[in-house]
Amino acid sequence: MLLKDHLGDHAMSAKVVNSTEHFDVLIVGAGISGVGGAYHLQQQCPGKSFVVLEALEGFGGTWLAHTYPGVRSDSDLYTFGYRFKPWVGPPIATAQEILSYMGEVIEENDLGRHIRYGHKITRAIWSSADALWTIDAIRKDTGESLRFTANFLWMCQGYYRQGDGYTPEWPGMERYKGQIIHPQSWPDDLDLKGKKVVMIGSGATAATVLPAIADDCEHVTLLQRSPTYFIPGRNQNELADTLRELKIDETWIHEIVRRKLLHDQDLFTQRAFREPEVVKQELLAGVSAFVGPEVVKAHFTPSYRPWRQRIAFVPDGDIFQAVNSGKASVVTDEIDHFTETGVTLKSGQSLDADIIVSATGFKLNVLGDIAFEIDGKPLNFGETVTYRGMMFTGVPNMAWVFGYFRASWTLRSDLIADFVCRLLTHMDEKHVRKVEVALRAEDMAMFLSPWIDPDNFNPGYLMRGMHLLPKSGNKPEWRHSQDYWHEKDELPQIDLDDAAFVYGCGVASTSVAA
Repeated sequence: MLLKDHLGDHAMSAKVVNSTEHFDVLIVGAGISGVGGAYHLQQQCPGKSFVVLEALEGFGGTWLAHTYPGVRSDSDLYTFGYRFKPWVGPPIATAQEILSYMGEVIEENDLGRHIRYGHKITRAIWSSADALWTIDAIRKDTGESLRFTANFLWMCQGYYRQGDGYTPEWPGMERYKGQIIHPQSWPDDLDLKGKKVVMIGSGATAATVLPAIADDCEHVTLLQRSPTYFIPGRNQNELADTLRELKIDETWIHEIVRRKLLHDQDLFTQRAFREPEVVKQELLAGVSAFVGPEVVKAHFTPSYRPWRQRIAFVPDGDIFQAVNSGKASVVTDEIDHFTETGVTLKSGQSLDADIIVSATGFKLNVLGDIAFEIDGKPLNFGETVTYRGMMFTGVPNMAWVFGYFRASWTLRSDLIADFVCRLLTHMDEKHVRKVEVALRAEDMAMFLSPWIDPDNFNPGYLMRGMHLLPKSGNKPEWRHSQDYWHEKDELPQIDLDDAAFVYGCGVASTSVAA
């Protein structure tokens, strides 16, 4: 299925009242979580009407918005892909391969008629009296103001601003005469031929862009303040290849390989906490096989223990191959100031650059930067307490998909989809129109802490925006555990009649989807 510029079929199973369209469920975002949520809702709650509002011109989210050279997954697609749709390509996939995969999901399940592209949501208002969300949006191609109402709001918009990356403010930046580019805003017409490029950053984005542009530039210098961990390896799965040779059905291959990868990832994660120094040496040895121990010691030995930040898989060690070839080099230092021709480092070394690429991270996006109101009062999301990282005190009839850092994002979007569908069915069975989570009597004195323990996981974008995120408690149900291997068993067993769930507002009314 190709990306489409259309804005969906506005006649789809909707109730129109005074120019306001009503749906049982409104899904925000047509990225990996939103498309997956639409699939699960259609399969598990076939009587529910729903719409997906997407601000971009097509589906895909990150994979559509990011157009920098080499853009690819840093998770394997057997676990990043949906559980219901076999992945048949290489484990690490390009953005286009992921978009093609998502397009097949949309086409095969007739989800396109539910998606409105180019619809930017500006405001979401909850009324307890009506047990209803009112959502205001702008249709970007016409500037038309639109209004929707929905019984339930499913936030699948991700967690960072896609077109507005984070670039620190360094002294003297205004003096620099070259171009400063963030990968999230990569120009289509950028000419790198014969240019000296300095790439600032040490994460997965830098590791992706550098080998993709090294052949086009005169030279690329990776400038990092501190190193990160990588796992280099062949971009293939031997188990999947063997099963294909045995003519095993792709559905079985997907499930078997997925389970094996998840098993191995669980063991690796446990070892990273139980024996961090051993795991560290194993990771460094993998890099050393490409660049040698001296380069690893100088430039690829992080100061933190494994898994305090995300570990990216580097297919075929391509970034290290670029360094070995001489087309790229690494400098580990801090910027003191910019000059007209480049940067001067705190060591006194100067780096000249025609182009500086600032691969320096994200800006956190809280609930899609949508203005939320609850019964006439602006929502301060940072004052809420999270229920398992997907619902929030004081915010009725809403769930948010926030995935895993140490496992593929989509694993959690699938689990939350199951939860949401089960919750909607439970509400119908109870004949209620409203549900919210609330601290129980035994939770009132509970110690509250930040959304994520910074000693456990501490990437820069989270540290900069932690105050914007909900609080966590010291009980399992009041925090986002980031542990797929427990949540896969725990979330399906949630007691929806536990006192943490507060129901109300009369008799449920469900419209029938076409």
